[in-house]
Formats: sequence, structure tokens, C-alpha cells
Amino acid sequence: MKRILLLIMIVLLSAGSLFADWSGLTDSTFSYSAGAGTAASHSFGFEQYANLRYQVRTGDMATFFASLNLVAMSGSLSAPAVASGLALAGENYAAGIELERLYFRIAGEQIRTEMGLIRMAFGYSQVWGSTDFLNPRTPLIPNARPRGVLGWNSSMYLNDDLRIMAFAAAPRNPLQSSGGGFIPGFSLDQYWGRGNLMGFYAFETPRGIEDSLIPGIGSINRSLGVHNFGISMKFDLELSFTADFLYSLNPKNLNGMDSLSASLGFDYSFLEGDLFILFEYLYNGSTSSTALGYGGFWSNNHYLSGSAMYRIDDYMSLTFTGIICFDDPSFLPILAFNYEVFQGFSVNMNLRFPIGGAGELGPEGLGTKFAVNAGARLRF
Repeated sequence: MKRILLLIMIVLLSAGSLFADWSGLTDSTFSYSAGAGTAASHSFGFEQYANLRYQVRTGDMATFFASLNLVAMSGSLSAPAVASGLALAGENYAAGIELERLYFRIAGEQIRTEMGLIRMAFGYSQVWGSTDFLNPRTPLIPNARPRGVLGWNSSMYLNDDLRIMAFAAAPRNPLQSSGGGFIPGFSLDQYWGRGNLMGFYAFETPRGIEDSLIPGIGSINRSLGVHNFGISMKFDLELSFTADFLYSLNPKNLNGMDSLSASLGFDYSFLEGDLFILFEYLYNGSTSSTALGYGGFWSNNHYLSGSAMYRIDDYMSLTFTGIICFDDPSFLPILAFNYEVFQGFSVNMNLRFPIGGAGELGPEGLGTKFAVNAGARLRF
């Protein structure tokens, strides 16, 4: 598989140099962690990452897109990637390559179609992404690029403010050949001057027995499939409000509120835009789209994320983020600094101080008493 991806990269680089519009970024990162629990008392890591993107237009309506993630790493950052098969270890460093996007788009005046390895986003949540069930996210890694899904979508704009979309995604298990886990659906988006409303339905077809075994949870009966009902709202008043709700109904396991993932949040800008605050609450049902083992990352029910970003000047910003789990309780403060040295090149630092013992966001839960990431980013 790695050789196939490498061959694809070489072909894309060769063809792209002649026909494509290129863009991308590269990150250099140093990481240190003072371990807690069963983790090593001290660990260091180094990483060089690049994301390469290009597109080629064909006529007036069609465009081809592709992007690749390349990474070389060592130390604590390489061990999880090698263990999961995302990177291969060699002398001095481990390296990996991932195909991030590979699709085409045909866009007319009222209809747009995309097919391939694409990003299909749902909802307006900025932190937890309750309705974004095909691309689960976590505020613990706020800068992570969302993974693509192999699928298709086609949108029709009935007028300037109303869009309907049909979509489909391949099963989460790429080795599933019986059709189990296939996800078709449709959505409706309505736009107003100060608000947006999205509603959607997606059906996950019955999975095979091997796909119903969840590590640490056991076997889940999905013989009748799973029905996903989502609603997302955004209102821009004096404050900007968002609300996301996704209910995952499994007729074989009726779990009431445990099947609900819901997030409510607001954001506001002060001081002529120099100070930006964002708060968002998450209710995470134990069998919902954001739950660990069901596509998400979270083991408890109630969380709150709050952040404040202050723009010191046109080149420098400071951000404080706090993530609270109310059930443990545990708390993760994150302090981030970013400085743009010149256009396209910036340096950054991220500090974390988990609080709460063995709680989900505490030192033992996260495996660190203190962690720092320092890096540099170049956009091109």
C-alpha cells in the first residue's frame, strides 16, 4: 500500500508541475512531555510534516483535486504512528504518506457534484462537531486536518438561499465487501440574513458481525442498521449562536438519551476584533456519534470548552483554551502563542497542564503532567 501511494505521489508531482495549481504547508515540530500514570517520566519527539495540494481545471465546469500528507518523525511522536501502521520505521526516523483528498468536482449554475475521496461536512459547531459524524473531531488536536471519506454528493440550489443535497459514503471498514455499513442520505440547508438551518438524515446499512465488535465495549447488534437524524442551527445576532443535535437510532439497541450528541455554543468579538471568545458545551451520549467506540473520542457525558484569543498586533496572537469534563471532574488548560515572522512563515508554541488526577482530561488520563509543542510553519 505504501508503494502504491508513493507511486501516486510521483505521478501527481510529475503531472502537477506541468498542469496544476500548487499550494500547501509544512510544519516543523518539537515535542516534550513530562509523563504521568504508566507513561514514561520524560519523552521527546520531532516531526516534519507537509501537506501538498493541487488542482487542475478541465474546461469551464470540471476540476480535479488531490492532496497528500507526508511526514518524517522520531521519538515519542513516531511510536504511535508506527504501532498503528501509519508510518514505517527506518534508521534515524520513521516516515509515512497518506492520500488526503482525491476527487473531481463538476459545478454548474445550480447543480454541483463531487465524487472520490472528499470532505463532507455537516453542521456549524466550531468545537465538538456533534453532527459532523463522517469526520469526527476533537479540540485536543484543534489544527488537525479532517480526514476525507470515499463517497459522493450532489447539490442543487433551488434559489440563492435553499440547497438540497444527496450523498453517500463507503463503509467505515474498507475491507467490507457485502455492502454492510454503506451510508446514503440527504440534507436540506436554508440560509437567512442572520441565520442558517441544516437538517439531514443518513442511514447506515446493517454491518457484518466483524464490524459489530468494538474494542473495550463488545458486540453491538446492528442487524437493522442505524438511522442518523441531524439538525444544526447558526444565528448571528449580537452574539453568534450555534446548536448541533444528532440522534443515532439503532432499532436493536434503543438507548434513549444515550444515542444523542448535542452541542450548544456562542462566540463574540471585542475590542474591534482584537479579542475573540468562544464557548461550546457538549452532551455526549454513551452510544452517540461523539462517543468512544462509536466514531468519536469521549467517554463521559458533559463537557465545556472555552477559549479566548487576543490579537496583540497584526503579527502576534495569544490563545487560552480550557476544556472541562464535569463527570470526573478533570480540566485541561491550553496556552498557545503564534507569531508571523513574515508573510507565509510563522512560529508557534503550545503548552498543556492537565488537572484532575485519573480523570479523562487529567494527568493520568492523558498520560502527561505537562506538555509543550514548539514549531514553525511555512505556507506556500
